[in-house]
Amino acid sequence: MSATSLFPVSCARLRVALLLALLPLSALAQGVLAEKPATTVVQSEQARAELMAHAPDGAGPGKPFWVGLQLTHAPEWHTYWKNSGDSGLPTELQWTLPPGVSAGPIAWPTPRKFPIGNLANYGYDGTVVLPVPLTVAPDFAGEHIDVKLYAAWLVCRKECIPEEGNFTLRIPVRGSTGGHGAAFEASFKAAPKDQPATGSRVEPTPDALKVSLAGLPVAWRGQPLEFFPESTGLIEPGAAWKQAWEGERWTAEVPLSPHRSEGPATLALVVAEANAPGQGPGAPGVRMEVPVQGAWPAAAPLPVAVPDALQAALDANVAQAKASVSGATSLTLGAALLGALLGGLILNLMPCVFPVLAIKVMAFARHANDRRAHRAHGVAYTAGVVLSFAALGAILLVLRAAGEQLGWGFQLQSPAVVATLAALFTLIGLNLAGLFEFGQVLPSRVASLQAKSPTVDAFLTGVLASAIASPCTAPFMGASLGLAVGLPATQALAVFAVLGLGMSLPYLAASWVPAVARALPRPGPWMNTFRHLMAFPMFATVVWLLWVLGQQSGIDGAATLLMLLVVLALVVWALGLRGKGRPAMVSLSLAGLAWLGWAIGPNITRLQDTLPGQPVATAVAGVNWQPWSPQTQAALVAQGRPVFVDFTAAWCVTCQYNKRTTLADASLLGDMAGKNVALLRADWTRRDPDVTAALAGLGRNGVPVYAIYKNGQATQVLSEVLTVEEVRAALARF
Repeated sequence: MSATSLFPVSCARLRVALLLALLPLSALAQGVLAEKPATTVVQSEQARAELMAHAPDGAGPGKPFWVGLQLTHAPEWHTYWKNSGDSGLPTELQWTLPPGVSAGPIAWPTPRKFPIGNLANYGYDGTVVLPVPLTVAPDFAGEHIDVKLYAAWLVCRKECIPEEGNFTLRIPVRGSTGGHGAAFEASFKAAPKDQPATGSRVEPTPDALKVSLAGLPVAWRGQPLEFFPESTGLIEPGAAWKQAWEGERWTAEVPLSPHRSEGPATLALVVAEANAPGQGPGAPGVRMEVPVQGAWPAAAPLPVAVPDALQAALDANVAQAKASVSGATSLTLGAALLGALLGGLILNLMPCVFPVLAIKVMAFARHANDRRAHRAHGVAYTAGVVLSFAALGAILLVLRAAGEQLGWGFQLQSPAVVATLAALFTLIGLNLAGLFEFGQVLPSRVASLQAKSPTVDAFLTGVLASAIASPCTAPFMGASLGLAVGLPATQALAVFAVLGLGMSLPYLAASWVPAVARALPRPGPWMNTFRHLMAFPMFATVVWLLWVLGQQSGIDGAATLLMLLVVLALVVWALGLRGKGRPAMVSLSLAGLAWLGWAIGPNITRLQDTLPGQPVATAVAGVNWQPWSPQTQAALVAQGRPVFVDFTAAWCVTCQYNKRTTLADASLLGDMAGKNVALLRADWTRRDPDVTAALAGLGRNGVPVYAIYKNGQATQVLSEVLTVEEVRAALARF
């Protein structure tokens, strides 16, 4: 019997050899990726940031000089002071300097107050420089000073956008660096002047902070002032407060925050004229460190309920994020059908379909001179594929309508299905390797069915090909399949059927177009060698399925299946024997298979109590993948951290490829660590309603899916075949 006499041939989802061959190429491609160079200017639509220096007398030992980050805000946007007020974050500067050079603290200019409803923030609009003094040691002997800065700032209007930049600047030791003198002078002028707190005091009461300041500028008397404590969370910045002048003394009562965490003995504060015209820093203020008289009242516990205004803002953010995700994934039915057709065509290039491709080529070669048979086989194979995809889609829709949380590729979430496919591939591989022929082990009536009904054989080949190929569609059909499960049944089934048509289209064309058929190789001795060669992809598929089963049922389940496959091979070998010993060998091997199936077979379908839930280390120290759950994700997002979620499955070849290439890139992991990105892995190897629901929320119905979440921002859904550059670009937007 020829290799084409095998009636169904499955496609393998994972080709170990192909994966190993691709890894070095991917590593080479990643190795040539250059880091984004540092610069003196970083610009966005919201703000422009520039690192500048002010050393009019040079930067040698003993000569004080300044560096600073200048922020130029777009209209209506602002950044924050050291105490940002009710919300926001202060700008952060991290310096890398040569030995012998040290940086002092930021000389913060006087801020402005930005009321937002019943809240208020402290910060800057317009243009502001945040100057920092640098000190050079007496023994510094360099000709220049290389200054490197990592800066992070939060720029807000009604919405807030975190931004950052890496800056570098070379300052000559000799000579003058004074091109930005006016900008620095404006910042120095806007800085609050330190003043002794003689005669001044602050006194906390149960619900307010009483402030009494003496020695303020004479020109301020009678004018309203702004009050800026440097301690965060101490007062209610947006609440109504009282102030008055009593001769030369200015007094105020400012509501205390009931949830404050600090109770300082000395309060550092800044006061300045209110309603200063223009933009940029506020009017020059006065800074004091005022002693606190009396004890601070006990802080109240955090409220359980969320204030109505804050809840409304949170609900608006959620709605905006959902709308953004929905807009990013929405498709028309026509676009979904076109995507399904193209996705089916591309499916033929996936490694899981390779064995089907190979065996169908052999089948066409066998019937090269029989055009009628060619066409019949092409139509039958197409019918098997199209009907199978439609049937799988119908089963999925029915189960989801019944309340099951399932997604595309659900059949491989069942250990029983995985084990059955492994047994089938083992038999196919043994047949292709020449260990047995079906005519030797099956009754003659059954063995002759293929010869009598080759079109049925082609149909069944398409059925089995669809069953194993269907999960491969997720990498390029995510949006279409996500739309399909939400469409009316007839439209959804049309998407699934067109997907099958796309997969079978090359075979249909080869069977009906003579020019394509003539281009195929003719029958010859090569077919036997090719048949034996095709056994190895089948065995590689069995290895992969064993690994998938190990993820579902543990090491005991995988070892049980492996033992059963060995005995199954013994059975088919015994069935192919000739002579008097055949009945005894067949009986013993069948008895052994039955006993093992009864004794240890349940290990295959006995799921592990939990999937592996321990953190998974990466190549970067301190960077780990944590197991995903809705609660973990929500907690991390609430902390303000960006969260990268990898929706994956052991049976998804694209997931495994991305995991071993892009998501294992050390430089990318380092970037994620620098941005404090939390890494979560949502495993869909087994059915998980929470993962299914999370995928549905992103408009997806299969894996892989990669999403980045950040509080107050729209969720970013990345492409299914990841690149390092794409992930970096996505992270740069947070």
